[in-house]
Order: sequence, then structure tokens, then C-alpha cells
Amino acid sequence: MTPEEDEQVRSRQKSRAILTGLLLGALVILFYAITIAKIGGAE
Repeated sequence: MTPEEDEQVRSRQKSRAILTGLLLGALVILFYAITIAKIGGAE
């Protein structure tokens, strides 16, 4: 691969990694909110 192609591949990998991280963070926040709502509703 040429250096330009290698840079494009790395750029796509980086953006995909960032997207995956954001999705995981959103899931964590969602699960946290659901847990707090369930605990709050039980009392």
C-alpha cells in the first residue's frame, strides 16, 4: 500500500474507534439511568 492509502485506512480505523467508544459510553449512561430509575421507583 502507498503511504496515502495507509493514512486513509488509519483515519477510517480511528473514526470507527471513536464511534464505538461513543456508543459504548451512551450504553453505559443508558444502563445507569435505567438502574437509577428502577431503584428510585422501588422506594
